[in-house]
Amino acid sequence: MRSQDSQDAEPGQLGCEAMTGPPPQQFPRSARLDAALVLRQLAEITGVRLADEGPCPGGQVGAAYVRWPGGHRSVLTAAPPGSEPAVRRTESLLAAGRAAGVPAPRYELVAELPAALVVVQELLPGSAPAVITRRVLDSMLEMHRRCRGILAGREDQPAPSLYLRTDGPGFCLHEPLARYDRRTARLLAVVEEIGAAVPEHLAGDDLVHFDFHPENVLVDAAGVVTGVVDWDGAGRSNGYLDLVTLRFDLAHRAPDLGRWLAELMRDAAPDDVIRACWAHMSLRLVDWCIRHWTSSRVTAWLDIAEALRP
Repeated sequence: MRSQDSQDAEPGQLGCEAMTGPPPQQFPRSARLDAALVLRQLAEITGVRLADEGPCPGGQVGAAYVRWPGGHRSVLTAAPPGSEPAVRRTESLLAAGRAAGVPAPRYELVAELPAALVVVQELLPGSAPAVITRRVLDSMLEMHRRCRGILAGREDQPAPSLYLRTDGPGFCLHEPLARYDRRTARLLAVVEEIGAAVPEHLAGDDLVHFDFHPENVLVDAAGVVTGVVDWDGAGRSNGYLDLVTLRFDLAHRAPDLGRWLAELMRDAAPDDVIRACWAHMSLRLVDWCIRHWTSSRVTAWLDIAEALRP
């Protein structure tokens, strides 16, 4: 999920225009959460009955607000069937984050169903920031600092792949870029060239969110982060990747703050890490837009990727 007021919204949603290039149905899309089906199966199989309070706004995958019989509210998300080991690894990572002062949600229920692996998560306080201010950014960077080095010695948490050489599991797909148009094909060629020269897995001891941008945080009225959500892709890696994710997002959402962040990031990582992180985010964002959004968003993320190329 993404922020609990904006679940699974594609990072940095941009304008809406008619699609050009191959129609999106030619490429695989991420299935949306069918909350009614999941809640029905949950009740039939486990006896746990949760009331559906409607979808969380935004996004391609989806999440839903649910209420327990006693009145407690939570957030319903789902993972593919059979993915409980991965979900439990993420749960362990979130516990490490909370121990370091990161406001990450607890998992209140994990249940294997025919339709999906259900994850019911804690509903954290706050709301997604309506405006990205320096206060919000400073608080996000403090959350990022708390994640640095906290997974040292955690060999049970392998570094996730950057998917620069092969497709990711539902994201970072290569074929959409190869087929969409000449410009996306050129970007893919650069991504794969970098992928051939850098490690496929980004080593490090940091707790890395892998989708760290303002739509995945909740803040209070003062702009202080009260929750960090959508940890589905989290792993033990190099925290520079989260800064690159944030830098891409700010490039269109708050350009001045993006340039300020870029100065902080200067010389903060070796060249191969910088190039690998840029390639991952460029591939991820452009692929997602090709398959789920519009030509204007594809163009916008191509522009950003080219402008931020190291």
